[in-house]
Amino acid sequence: MRNINFYSKLLSIFLIALGLFGCSSPSVTQYAKEKPNLDLSEYFNGTIDAYGIFTDRSGEVKKRFTVLLVADWKVVDGKKVGTLDESFEYSDGTKQKRIWTLTEIAPGKYIGRADDVVGDALGESAGNALNWAYTLALPVDGTIYHVQFNDWMYLVTPKVMLNKAKMSKFGIDLGEVTLSFYKR
Repeated sequence: MRNINFYSKLLSIFLIALGLFGCSSPSVTQYAKEKPNLDLSEYFNGTIDAYGIFTDRSGEVKKRFTVLLVADWKVVDGKKVGTLDESFEYSDGTKQKRIWTLTEIAPGKYIGRADDVVGDALGESAGNALNWAYTLALPVDGTIYHVQFNDWMYLVTPKVMLNKAKMSKFGIDLGEVTLSFYKR
């Protein structure tokens, strides 16, 4: 009886550990050797077109949209600072604007700010990848919800980048945003 209790506890600990490891996300450093190398101030400079969808947690497409992104970078107090001016147009005809200010605080480490971002967006890049984590104040039917984004971008060619962002609230998956960027 004692051995059964011991093995039952051991199995429980193993299953909990397995569940925790299964929920972990990749680290941006695992992409350090991937090419082409993503330099945010190089890629997000000039005019970029993006095409995207939002899918709910069941995978159903809920919104389609395009983005015209105009970006430039300057050196301010010895740091690279970028402005990304995004103009969204949704398939239902609605429009939205977001202007990001990105600051490189250390090589491969970024802080991003925008009017509808709560606090700072924190980003890290390595190799061809960039990971952003931030909270967005998202308007839905007249109510503002604060939702968390885990945003991954991968440079595929010098002109093409793919973006997949998971959206959640209280740890519950709400859906995903998928974007393809094309640098003119």
